[in-house]
Amino acid sequence: MGRGKVELKRIENKINRQVTFSKRRLGLFKKAQELSVLCDAQVALIVSSSRGKVFDFASTNDVNEILNRYRQSCYSSQDNVAENETQNLYQEVSRLKVKYESLQRSQRHFLGEDLEKLRLKELENLEKQLDRTLSQARQRKTQMMLDQSEALHRKENDLEEIHKQLKSELEEREKHGDNDDDEALIQGRPGGEPTVAAGASHENISTKTRCANANQQEPTLHL
Repeated sequence: MGRGKVELKRIENKINRQVTFSKRRLGLFKKAQELSVLCDAQVALIVSSSRGKVFDFASTNDVNEILNRYRQSCYSSQDNVAENETQNLYQEVSRLKVKYESLQRSQRHFLGEDLEKLRLKELENLEKQLDRTLSQARQRKTQMMLDQSEALHRKENDLEEIHKQLKSELEEREKHGDNDDDEALIQGRPGGEPTVAAGASHENISTKTRCANANQQEPTLHL
């Protein structure tokens, strides 16, 4: 019957912990020795106990020799990484430099400079590029002019609406002003409506006076 599974946790008993450490350490060193013999490998182990005591094992009987080889391998790997990064940066800088010089040449060609170095095919390509650029510039200019014209048209419509509103308000004010003048004229007569009645009475008196004068002028008949 096989052993049960051992739970891996810290051994609380101090004596048992020390005994287990010694047994496991010796077993680990034995496995390292077997690995070195079977596979012709150089193995180095360093173990530190809970008390700070250090134990080491080396298949070559010299731990420092294997550690130095390890350090050299690490430094060599780091140097290789740094060298690769430097090489990549150099290639990137070179690529950007070539692109920058190409853009400078294209700019000079667009300005009409250094054209004598171009072949016929290159001149034809340059002409096509200039035609496309000119066409796009004209299209953009036309669009901007249309946008400005539309904006001015909207502004003109707004001004016409404002003008109509102001004209309507002015006509309303003039209309109310004429009505006020008529009322003021009627209210400003002496005596108001009684003046008309007095004029009618005066006219009646004048009529009676004329009738009396006519009666006096008629001849009297004597019997």
